Amino acid sequence: MYSEIDKHLSKHTFISEGEFELLHSYLRKRVVRKRGFLLSQGEVCNFEAYIVKGCLKKYYIDEKGDEVILQFAVEDWWVSDIGSFSEQKPSNLFIEALEDTELLMIDYTNKEKIFQEIPGLERVFRLMIQKAYAVLESRFYSSIAKPAEERYLDFVKKYPGIVQRVPQTQVASYLGITPESLSRIKSKMIKKKPVS
Repeated sequence: MYSEIDKHLSKHTFISEGEFELLHSYLRKRVVRKRGFLLSQGEVCNFEAYIVKGCLKKYYIDEKGDEVILQFAVEDWWVSDIGSFSEQKPSNLFIEALEDTELLMIDYTNKEKIFQEIPGLERVFRLMIQKAYAVLESRFYSSIAKPAEERYLDFVKKYPGIVQRVPQTQVASYLGITPESLSRIKSKMIKKKPVS
């Protein structure tokens, strides 16, 4: 179960075999069944979780009672509520499993300990935060500056495997459009495809 996270972290920094063993001792394995919650609104997020297998969605409920999806997360990704985790305050978000999901989790206290014991990991987590921020900025720009069809094409190109794994209503929520609009976009794209 640790081989995936070891490969993931090794892409960013050198970690010795002994350091990996130490890291493993701080990680907690967890399985969340489909439709189960890793985090609910009002809870303090006390984890950062690496996804070994499965798919999750991170979302909030708007004033109309609708889900607004902020992120899908699949294998070899990390998921957390960074604001709640770093400030240890209650979350406004839900993190729910769309499939049976296997995770390796590190809590707030152990993350701080591991940074002191394996300094290279602090660099890895800093790079992950920078990447997450860049993705967020890009998504924010896209939602303001790009039409819905272009946003959908970007999503399919960037996350091809996710489109097959999540309901289209949730893809629509992620894109900030109605399911009907997404159906029209997909129908229009099918009509545009050249016949071979």
